[in-house]
Amino acid sequence: MTQATEASVPTFSSLKVGDVSPPLVTDKLTRTMFVKYAGASGDFNPMHHDDTIATQVGNPSVFGHGMLTAGLLARVVKDWFGPTAMRKFAVRFSKQVWPGDVLTCTATITALHPEDDGGLVDLDLLVKNGDDAAVLSGTATVALDK
Repeated sequence: MTQATEASVPTFSSLKVGDVSPPLVTDKLTRTMFVKYAGASGDFNPMHHDDTIATQVGNPSVFGHGMLTAGLLARVVKDWFGPTAMRKFAVRFSKQVWPGDVLTCTATITALHPEDDGGLVDLDLLVKNGDDAAVLSGTATVALDK
């Protein structure tokens, strides 16, 4: 996966509405990734690892956990603002992700709320697949020092 490094957390005063995060671009998703996520999360729904069951209900194959995609998106916020800045995180799932998909995750600043010691930053969040279709969207709020 490609991503920005956590070299330095921006200050509130250095940001402006419309700023966009460095994107996180995944490698091609694999069934192995889905199984590893199942083990880490405890979500062993066979739709994510058993092709026979997934196809019996009309899917072309297994598909990725929605929360795997949400976790990748949360990583964009963490990489941009640091591991302790996030105050709110909400997502909406719109499409499944499949083996072979490459996802691009980004965050865009939509509002800045100054406070005495820094401020709150509102973000729009988006994950797109290789067809440029949104598979997950959301919002987040982070708290930063001046």
